[in-house]
Amino acid sequence: MRRERFEKMNVVPFIDIVLVLLVIVLATATFVTNHAIRVDLPKASSQKQEDRKSITVTINSQGAYFFNHTPASLAELRVSLSRLDPQKDIVSLHTDKNTPFHYFVDVIDFMKERGFANISIVTKQ
Repeated sequence: MRRERFEKMNVVPFIDIVLVLLVIVLATATFVTNHAIRVDLPKASSQKQEDRKSITVTINSQGAYFFNHTPASLAELRVSLSRLDPQKDIVSLHTDKNTPFHYFVDVIDFMKERGFANISIVTKQ
């Protein structure tokens, strides 16, 4: 009995398997939720306290701005945000779902110009 020479490898079955695995991963990935892992951190005697502020910026449905629950105009809001450290401070942005989009863009654009790294846009789950 004579064997045929092995010249080509049929990759079609491998592609089929990879596509099935991809479909399975994509289907299950939509059900995975990201939850923070709670960790009880140990204490150290040389603990350094970070000077981080958590700031709340709110825009209501009429387009009124609030800085830490205090009413402010856009100019006052920009001055207040300018006083913050863009790398350390955390800004939480709360926007009403009926707010015109340009109010939101004005705030995000200013924070992007200043280089804010810690911005969270708060939504309902």
